[in-house]
Amino acid sequence: MAKKVLVAYGSRYGGTREIAEKIGDVLKQENLEVDVLSADRAGDPAQYDGVIIGSAVYIGQWRKEAANYLIKNEARITGKPLWLFSSGPTGEGDPVELMKGWRYPKKLEPVINRLKPRDNAIFGGVAKESDLNFLFRFMLSRVKAPLGDFRNWDIITDWAKKIAGELKPKVKSKRK
Repeated sequence: MAKKVLVAYGSRYGGTREIAEKIGDVLKQENLEVDVLSADRAGDPAQYDGVIIGSAVYIGQWRKEAANYLIKNEARITGKPLWLFSSGPTGEGDPVELMKGWRYPKKLEPVINRLKPRDNAIFGGVAKESDLNFLFRFMLSRVKAPLGDFRNWDIITDWAKKIAGELKPKVKSKRK
């Protein structure tokens, strides 16, 4: 029986949702059963064998629906394989470097420390002028963040394949 995986996400303009969908597609190709759901619509994580939660990062914060899902479901996630991802930095280069030492918000740090995720990935984000309201365009211009799509789909795919490798049952080879 295939292992069941939840990919829950918090996204404002759809870029993080697309990352979550890509992760879900890769896991499905690896013969895992996957639900990709907005964190505000995701149900009880206890029914899953593995949980992946991701969020867009705005002004240093995870989206409220993703943060609340993680906090509210800490007890149900405890002991399950957990992976976290964040998306948001725009610009060329390593997203971790672009985030300049970003850390999870203080209210999430103790929860994350107790849950001990197997990995915390940071992926480049996407910011299209046509999607952004005046306030977000203004904020991006103040910090000189470039507009464009800076998601690296190869890195996202490789990360999802690594997760699939950890979740899929190991096949023992028979030696003669």
